[in-house]
Amino acid sequence: MCGIIGYIGNKKALPIILDGLRRMEYRGYDSAGIAVLERESVFSQKSVGQIGRLQEKLHDADTHGGTIGIGHTRWATHGGVTVENAHPHTDCTGAIWVVHNGIIENERELKDELQSLGHVFRSETDTETLPHLIEEMEKKYPEENLAGHVRRALLRIKGTYGIAVIHASHPDMLIAARNFSPLLLGIGTGEYFIASDASAILAYTDRVIYLDDGELAILTPNTREITNLQNVPSKKDTHTIEWSLEDAGKKEYPHFMLKEIFEEPAAIENSIRGRIIADTGQAKFGGLSEHGKVMQETKRILIVACGTAYFAGRVGEYLIEEYAGIPVEVDIASEFRYRKPVFRQGDVCLVISQSGETADTLAALREAKAKGIPVIGIVNVVGSTIARETDAGIYQHIGPEMGVASTKAFTSQVAILALLTVLLGRSREMSFDTGRRMLQEIEKIPEHMRHTLLQSTHIRHIAKKYQPYRNFLFLGRKYQMPVACEGALKLKEISYVHAEGYGAGELKHGSIAMIDKDFPSICIVLRDSMREKMISNIQEIKARNGPIIAIATEGDSEVASIADDVIFIPETLEALSPMISAVPLQLFAYHFGVLAGCDVDKPRNLAKSVTVE
Repeated sequence: MCGIIGYIGNKKALPIILDGLRRMEYRGYDSAGIAVLERESVFSQKSVGQIGRLQEKLHDADTHGGTIGIGHTRWATHGGVTVENAHPHTDCTGAIWVVHNGIIENERELKDELQSLGHVFRSETDTETLPHLIEEMEKKYPEENLAGHVRRALLRIKGTYGIAVIHASHPDMLIAARNFSPLLLGIGTGEYFIASDASAILAYTDRVIYLDDGELAILTPNTREITNLQNVPSKKDTHTIEWSLEDAGKKEYPHFMLKEIFEEPAAIENSIRGRIIADTGQAKFGGLSEHGKVMQETKRILIVACGTAYFAGRVGEYLIEEYAGIPVEVDIASEFRYRKPVFRQGDVCLVISQSGETADTLAALREAKAKGIPVIGIVNVVGSTIARETDAGIYQHIGPEMGVASTKAFTSQVAILALLTVLLGRSREMSFDTGRRMLQEIEKIPEHMRHTLLQSTHIRHIAKKYQPYRNFLFLGRKYQMPVACEGALKLKEISYVHAEGYGAGELKHGSIAMIDKDFPSICIVLRDSMREKMISNIQEIKARNGPIIAIATEGDSEVASIADDVIFIPETLEALSPMISAVPLQLFAYHFGVLAGCDVDKPRNLAKSVTVE
């Protein structure tokens, strides 16, 4: 859940490392640090807070001429937010330096053993066991080189890791390894990069190699060797990153989140491009072409995801069951992996993850594959672990999403699930007319979104009006229930106010007790099959003096007359409306957070890619 950057080559390492750390700031972190190898000694500096504070401590990065170094942004797991707990960590001699993403589950056992051997620990972290363990292997096996010592140390580790290692006595070597935590190698001319995120190195190279679990890379400025932990060489392909630094920038927007909300129409267009066969009312996905029979014959679909992707999956559940007639179960990945799910012949598991690195979703994927269940992935990041490990996949093609709070990824995932519904439905009982109409309406969604985005200023005024409130209830029914939950999640993570997403039919089963003049409700009440039921819910809230913000279909004067504030959106098919109704909720959360003075791109305690449990 944090960032790793490493460099070995012919340039000064420190400016490159600092630049890489800055480019990973969007991921979320609480401290940062660097270590640079200079003339058989290592210079290190660490700081709590923003990278700017680290840079202040360094004064002038150009004074450090070392050409090998590592850097890290930390999101605390073991130990508080202190300079001592920030990475990199070193051994007793100060020669071995390590940065680490992940969690070492047997750190207590290892620490006790190492302390009994005389090792002195300076931090509360699990990570610090690694340099001490490597130091111990160096003592026991002096005939081996640094790579051998790192391999032996990693074989003692239980848990997850992405690591980079430098050693003062090995001034021409940089070691990297991964297990369940993403790590890639960037390939330059006479130089190599290590990063947990492609954005950290894209200014220098777009050619990368993705490490797989249990692999270790030994790098010099001109050579690379990749093996498993048993020292068996691994054959690796080189990939080209498809997006650019410009794509990863804010452009004219004040925040990544706002930029990405306004990118949603283009994101939908990119997600559906080339996947619609208008003449036959059918959809196609190149990534599923070899698994057409599996998809056509599936008897049940298990959708597994976390957070925002989970709510997209809930929309997919309604879509697939209503239009394709296939039973669907949607699970939070962290529950799926531990509840011992019952698999059946004919099941297909569909995993959804923007980053393609979500730890719980990846574990669920592996559980399904271990039981012989075909696994399909919906991911955005080409070359990600989930993309590589699924049997087949669908890429979102929306470019990088830098804001921690996912926006364009959500609506893109819903668009892909809608196309997948047509693909499945047309192979069953969905008629040509129904398939064609759904596809025609999907193609109109980007323009409906652009129309909705024109209301950003109006939504900001509403957000300003409701600034004094600290509790919100988000209500929807059927297709809008997952959208209500997603809207509440956005407000929580961006502005730190209490918000709950609820199926409006459950209002009288408990949550209505919370309603009073200080507890606003945001109600999604569209001109659809649930309209009359939602209006009844609104009347119940009004009777208890609860303020109402309504998301309504354009021209619905009845809803406007009973709500305190209303945001209108264009009309479309009920099944596709979540792609539009989500946009004003995202804008409300954004403006509310900005007006509250929150850092909406880097909300506290959160990270963009959740790669640990």
